[in-house]
Amino acid sequence: MNGDFFVPDKLFLTKGVGRHREKLVSFEMALRDAGIQALNYVQVSSIFPPNAKLLSKEQGLKLIRPGEITFMVMSRNQTDEPHRLISASIGVALPADRNTFGYLSEHHSFGQTDEDCGNYAEDLAAQMLATTLGIEFDENADWDERQQTWKLSDKIVRTTNITQSAIGQRGMWTTVLSAAVLLLDYQSVLRVEEAKPSA
Repeated sequence: MNGDFFVPDKLFLTKGVGRHREKLVSFEMALRDAGIQALNYVQVSSIFPPNAKLLSKEQGLKLIRPGEITFMVMSRNQTDEPHRLISASIGVALPADRNTFGYLSEHHSFGQTDEDCGNYAEDLAAQMLATTLGIEFDENADWDERQQTWKLSDKIVRTTNITQSAIGQRGMWTTVLSAAVLLLDYQSVLRVEEAKPSA
């Protein structure tokens, strides 16, 4: 077996919100909204693999099939309190050197808007990558100032986030989630083999 067999070479970001009287069903509704309800997902920690390609959600959904075991980094939050603002975000930080791994961060919160939650998650991912790359920065500086420092270093090429927020409704559970879905190379290889005409 190739040593890279279990290193994902593609991933995509998605998000969703769901509401239902039952907590579990509200989570299912959020998965459906994100387009990943048919997967048996395994939650993993937060490394963006070297040389992996970040796909659009539409591209990524074409590469998955119902029932498959799929690894993902997920952030989720739930509430049954009316008027409670909840959010969940995945932050992404990618190095300029594609042979080096990047970071994915999970952050969920109460009372934060999409923008605040997303910036926080993005900042977490960038901080983890910056310390790995040896980039010096002021931890007490605000997000914009730190972001400028990282851009000037030429070692971090991109940061982004995907964030979902929602406000709780009376008598309902509300679930929000954001996820980075990691796709293993063998999945693409198997599909290519399956698509070949039989001899």
